[in-house]
Amino acid sequence: MGTDKSTTSRRGALKTLGMGAVGAASMPLWARYTHAQSAEPIRIGFQQHSTGIGAAYGRWYGRTTEAAARIINEAGGINGRPVEIIAEDDGTDPKRGAEVVEKFATQHGCDVAFGTLFSHVVIGSAPRAGELKMPYFVVSEGHHVASGMLNRYTLQPGITDVKSQVQAMAPYVSSNLGKKVTMVFPDFAFGHDHRDFFTAAIQAQGGEVLEHIAIPPTETSFTKYFPKIPRDTEVLYHVMVGPAVLTFVKELGEFFGPSAPPLFGFIDSLEAVDIASPGLEFLDGTYFWEGNPRYAQADQSEHDKFFRAAVGVDENGASVSDAKDISTYAHMFGCWETLHIIKAGMEAAGYGGPGDRAALIEAVEAMTDMPESQAHPQGAKRFNGKTHQVFGHQYISQVQGGKLVKVHTTSIEDTLYPDEVDYTTQAL
Repeated sequence: MGTDKSTTSRRGALKTLGMGAVGAASMPLWARYTHAQSAEPIRIGFQQHSTGIGAAYGRWYGRTTEAAARIINEAGGINGRPVEIIAEDDGTDPKRGAEVVEKFATQHGCDVAFGTLFSHVVIGSAPRAGELKMPYFVVSEGHHVASGMLNRYTLQPGITDVKSQVQAMAPYVSSNLGKKVTMVFPDFAFGHDHRDFFTAAIQAQGGEVLEHIAIPPTETSFTKYFPKIPRDTEVLYHVMVGPAVLTFVKELGEFFGPSAPPLFGFIDSLEAVDIASPGLEFLDGTYFWEGNPRYAQADQSEHDKFFRAAVGVDENGASVSDAKDISTYAHMFGCWETLHIIKAGMEAAGYGGPGDRAALIEAVEAMTDMPESQAHPQGAKRFNGKTHQVFGHQYISQVQGGKLVKVHTTSIEDTLYPDEVDYTTQAL
């Protein structure tokens, strides 16, 4: 489908649909759709960070989305109709994000919008989606959905949020690494979620945050920030994003040398970065949160194996065609799972077109437990229809011999928190 381009052509999408049909060599794939009232595609507008600070994520979100659409189409599409992915680059920019949502509704005739990652872009785009009554399925992790900041047309059903993640991490950090924490995070909504929620979570464990160090997400050098780290820091908590993450972790190692405090990072600091990169040797023995383990683990499920093969990712989390092209494995599963949730919601709602968008929202709101499966390879989940947020297992991995080895899996219960909104009370 070529989602690395700004727009996926219908011709390209239909060509993709015609390839790879399982057991259909003797008849065209279109025979699968003849029973439908209409073979007109379900059009899913993919808001992609093709450029800007989210480009590495955007590339892999695109590959994952293509793979999920292909799998869904090989199984007969949605309600007997093929899925067409229409990608538009938002430049990882909030203003352009709102413009992209508008294009999906007014130019492309999309049924839903999907895929946004960076929280400031979600916050900038969601109000327009609500005004247009365009179901907007984000894959972002920010707490902005579950906090009640957005609207009934915005949902996050395929990936967990920062509040639940850090709440589940804090007991492990406190018990195994230390209680006096310094936090380094990006200075925008996503980083502020980490600041606020981890600070509260570590305090609940009897710990404290000694210093908050906020860094502009466009920063290219970080050494000047490190002297702010208090000497009595027991744990350095880091989560960085953007194209300079390799520079960040290298400079961190150069600054501390062999005397670094225990490090606990969110894998965002190393997404799309090879842990074997020169200068990262100091990370051996340090810990990371992972939304989905990058390296195939000893207990790898059949579903993870299927997902890797479909997207084209090897057992080390790299592209099968280029070992140096490292995936954003801890996040991109959210695109796969969200597309399968859109499919399940449309089928439950008997979705036939834009007139059924409200029914689609209600059908997704009615979802609860999502068992681990081919549609949910990251693990089992529980969706809260009132808050539009999903909850799921979190993973802590340790760098051992240049690889990430899973050392702890949280329960879903570890990630739950009281509702802050009930979107179902809002008009559709």
